Amino acid sequence: MIIVNDLKPGTTFEYQGNIFTVLDIAHNKTAMRQMIVKVKVKNLRTEVINEISFTGGDKVEQARIDKKEMQYLYDEGESLVFMDNTTYEQIEIAKDKLKWEMQFMKPNDNINIMMYENEILGVILPDKVELKITECEPAVKGDTATSATKNAKVETGLEIKVPLFIQDGEMVIISTADGKYSGRA
Repeated sequence: MIIVNDLKPGTTFEYQGNIFTVLDIAHNKTAMRQMIVKVKVKNLRTEVINEISFTGGDKVEQARIDKKEMQYLYDEGESLVFMDNTTYEQIEIAKDKLKWEMQFMKPNDNINIMMYENEILGVILPDKVELKITECEPAVKGDTATSATKNAKVETGLEIKVPLFIQDGEMVIISTADGKYSGRA
């Protein structure tokens, strides 16, 4: 059990049958009342972000989230197939649970799968990924008054803005947090 006063961003806990990870926390203490602890959380099953209020001293059950490295094999239509690198066991995760993450994964990539008591919650992406530019607009000469960008598409289908000097076939680094160009690979 964890006392809610001790919760920190990144902590995972179980509350009312759901698994949450703490995004932000605020303590509110007035002279005449007990402390109110407002916790901004993300539900790991539904991906919904909301705020839960606790009274100071309340306790929640700590949730132990396991991470298992698996290889992304292929797209099965309605789901994505992953394989455990040690047991060769294959699992499927529904595409609608991985809409954002699919834009950064390509077959044969090693991906960390997030699990809670053998229940698959999703995948954990690295902070940045290297992807190949497949389509790129031509650069317009003289269009460099400010940091000019052009549209490009990478091998996973993600469309990004890149600097004018990037060409077709180049490898670029993309941030998985916001899907923006980070640099050349």
